[in-house]
Amino acid sequence: MDGAQARYAIYYAPEPDSPLWRFGCRWLGRDPEHGADYPPEPLPGFDAAWLAAITASPRRYGFHATLKPPFALRQGVTPGQLTAAVARFCAAKPAVVAPPLGLEALDGFLALRPAAACPALDALAAACVRELDAFRAPAPEAELARRRRAGLTPCQERLLGSWGYPYVMEEFRFHLTLTGRLDEASREQLRLALAPVVTPLCRAPLAVTGLALYRQPDRGSPFQLLERFPLAPEPAAAARVK
Repeated sequence: MDGAQARYAIYYAPEPDSPLWRFGCRWLGRDPEHGADYPPEPLPGFDAAWLAAITASPRRYGFHATLKPPFALRQGVTPGQLTAAVARFCAAKPAVVAPPLGLEALDGFLALRPAAACPALDALAAACVRELDAFRAPAPEAELARRRRAGLTPCQERLLGSWGYPYVMEEFRFHLTLTGRLDEASREQLRLALAPVVTPLCRAPLAVTGLALYRQPDRGSPFQLLERFPLAPEPAAAARVK
């Protein structure tokens, strides 16, 4: 059995040899797949200590986009059973080609977001939340209370009760987080400075060809990328192969 404090999550992580993955790991200062730590990426006009501070929160999670948010395993479920279920899930779901990413402000932080809506990506995330929920232990009351203190809409409250997290299903917004929350002036200044860095990495459509299982040993530890799982070929690509 796994440690009682361990949590798991199913994330999208860019391909390990891609410029986007290398940028994200360097920017956040950590590679969750190999456990490597990096000094803050230099950015002209910004203090290295400040950059390290504003990336501290996303650094714990590693560069990713959330599909199924962090959860503890339900009693009686083993990590091996979860891993096998994630592998089956991915093998049964087609890859998704989403619009190119763009640098945006989202709820006070900076993130990379698809430039337009992508129903197929939203559907993949919803299926991930729903079909793997049998492995999730109920969220602790303290965690639910903390979520509620942030102020939830009736829809978000319903989702919190059903899935243990308020920003799934119709509230889901695919994003790869780059910073913690910033004041408006700092956020805009950093966005303008980062745009020339990330734009060349995001010109092509985003091919979501696999998902990854992450694990956090305990609440004070960073998440680790345990394993990557390929999605099935997208229907158009599969048809071209035949």
